[in-house]
Amino acid sequence: MYRSVEEYLDALKNEMQGFDSATMQDALTDAEEHLRTALETARESQPEMDAASTLPAIIEQYGSPEETAAAYAEVERRTSPSLARSVNKKQRTGLGRFFGVYADPKAWGALLYMLIAFVTGVIYFTWAVTGISVSLSFALFIIGLPMMLLFLLSVRGVAWLEGRLVEALLGVRMPRRPLFAPQNIKWLERIKLLVIDKHTWLSFLYMVVQLVLGTIYFVVLVTLFAFSLSGIAIPILQEAFNISVIDTGSTYYYLPQWGYPLVVLAGLLLWTATMHLVKWVGDLHGRYAKAMLVVEQD
Repeated sequence: MYRSVEEYLDALKNEMQGFDSATMQDALTDAEEHLRTALETARESQPEMDAASTLPAIIEQYGSPEETAAAYAEVERRTSPSLARSVNKKQRTGLGRFFGVYADPKAWGALLYMLIAFVTGVIYFTWAVTGISVSLSFALFIIGLPMMLLFLLSVRGVAWLEGRLVEALLGVRMPRRPLFAPQNIKWLERIKLLVIDKHTWLSFLYMVVQLVLGTIYFVVLVTLFAFSLSGIAIPILQEAFNISVIDTGSTYYYLPQWGYPLVVLAGLLLWTATMHLVKWVGDLHGRYAKAMLVVEQD
């Protein structure tokens, strides 16, 4: 019999060993929120009852750790990220595998994410730097504590939203529920819990680093796709618009017609190789995001 919420959560954690870390975080968050909310409601209606005598009935209604773990296993089996299921059942080899990247939703999802990352990186970095600067500047004033609390909560909120974006576009399972935050504690205690929580600062670091990664992604993508498109478009530009390959101002260099198939092929190959690179980077970024934004369960 479990005499505290912590004992139940420890038992649930043991039952979910081997589960995906994001799934475990969702299960623990949901259980903690339900149990603590139910306990608080019971205390308000019957102040004389203690938690040890009330908790067993609440757990019986919610489900044992074994039942909860089994329920989450079934939910995960049915609701895994859509892109994680988009694996071609037909195995390709050689050219089929190389050019098959165009039919892979994960490649296109990663491409969209890498383009969006530049915008989100600017937003995250601006919010993180501005928020921490303003919070520390007003720390000595009475409004400093509410501002610090709101900023730290916003960091967690941004981390959760980023996780949803990563799951949608990169196919990596991320937490689907925000972390549980107790409501019946004082501001100072809540700020203390947020400050000493490693997850808060890992999320803050992720927001700062996202600007660097987003900029790199954007520059690399624009450069590679520009070279690819230029190779594919050279025959059209020369024949239809009389645009030279090289223009020095006084001299114009045109590619001979026999070279058209070669540059078009080179452009297509570079574009396809770029899509493979995008998919690979998307997979790496998904692992990185999971390591930074999912709470590590000891």
